[in-house]
Amino acid sequence: MSSILVLVEHRQGAIRDVTFEMLTAARKLAAPAGGKVEAVLFGDGCDAMLPGLQSQADRVVYAAGPAFKDFNYESYQKALVKLVAERKPSAVLIANSAFGTDLGPSLAVALNAGLVSDAVAFTKADSGFSVSRGMYAGKLVADWSVGSEPAVIMVRQSNFKPEPASLSGEVVRWEAGDVVSGGKTKFLSLEEVPTTGIDITKATIVVGIGRGIKEAKNMPLVQEFAKEIGAVLAASRPVVDAGWLPKEVQVGSSGKTIKPKLYIALGISGAFQHIAGMKGADTIIAVNKDPKAPIFSVAHYGIVDDLHKVIPVLRTKIKELAS
Repeated sequence: MSSILVLVEHRQGAIRDVTFEMLTAARKLAAPAGGKVEAVLFGDGCDAMLPGLQSQADRVVYAAGPAFKDFNYESYQKALVKLVAERKPSAVLIANSAFGTDLGPSLAVALNAGLVSDAVAFTKADSGFSVSRGMYAGKLVADWSVGSEPAVIMVRQSNFKPEPASLSGEVVRWEAGDVVSGGKTKFLSLEEVPTTGIDITKATIVVGIGRGIKEAKNMPLVQEFAKEIGAVLAASRPVVDAGWLPKEVQVGSSGKTIKPKLYIALGISGAFQHIAGMKGADTIIAVNKDPKAPIFSVAHYGIVDDLHKVIPVLRTKIKELAS
């Protein structure tokens, strides 16, 4: 195996967590075959990001300049095509994010390379790679074979757990050349959608609520419970559709993928769309009055009962333990 390129995704001066997730996955993929991991950083004035990347990769390829001040898939694509021609990597890892989905497919076409999006696992095959991805909104996982190199693999966010590393990768300052001429797209501005400031993907403890909450007037019960245990409140789609919680805290294939240390599912039946977004939690506790609810198939601990009866008991027990 030759090297694996990992495209660094950053926004507003900060490296996004998915980058470290991909670097961890790349190291595990490359190590058995004696390959190297190269972090690829495109940006303008991003020198402060280098130390954090050096510890995670064998080499950091840094292309700096005004052309990379803001993300533009055409500029990134031209630069990556040139870099791939020079480095001849076995694979290129890109986040399956809004930026990644803008870049990945067109990059694969430009490289005449195989592409697998929403990857949740990948291994080196005798020829190319075997890549697993979710299908039908997470109802099943299919294995895809990419028989040629380089493979373009778009990695699902929050699927791999970032792990510390103590590498001391060299920084290679690389000239991308003219990546602007002939471009058809131009960055105008970045407009952030107003949010509550809650990022459920970074929470250690998450309490998820579903249709079992029944009605809006019961929301304070779970809100107080979440606050008492230091948890962030999340929801399945029915709760968001009802307008009881904002879209930004929806968990599932049409929401966010989370992997907290503890996930408590209250009144969530466990449709495959929801399970696809939370099955990576370290510990899952489910409360549902239906003993056949699908959520129990992934839960480590389950309570078959009405959440409105269970939560008061849990609150009492927690207070007793705390005192």
